[in-house]
Amino acid sequence: MSNVKKEEGKSVSAYIETRNLDELAAKTGNLYKSINVISARSSQMNAKLKEELHRKLEEFASATDNLEEVFENREQIEISRYYEKLPKTTIMALQEFLNDETYFKDKEI
Repeated sequence: MSNVKKEEGKSVSAYIETRNLDELAAKTGNLYKSINVISARSSQMNAKLKEELHRKLEEFASATDNLEEVFENREQIEISRYYEKLPKTTIMALQEFLNDETYFKDKEI
């Protein structure tokens, strides 16, 4: 099974694996609450990666977009390929949750 490196140097499996639902539920006391925490963290990670990618690709944006002036930029392609190879944010968020690296707290009602 191949592993894809995250930015921090940790590796996360790029493949979907079967998970023990009891292990997920044990962290919060409720399976659905655990899934909600993982989903929220995944959304945060996705927003951060999207912002980072746009910031890096902004350097290559030209003021005038003309079909005749379109050319291949190797640096831009490499940046795009790097982000395409990253595991999905849901997989990274799940791994963080299982490793107790995710902070969450219940809202007081």
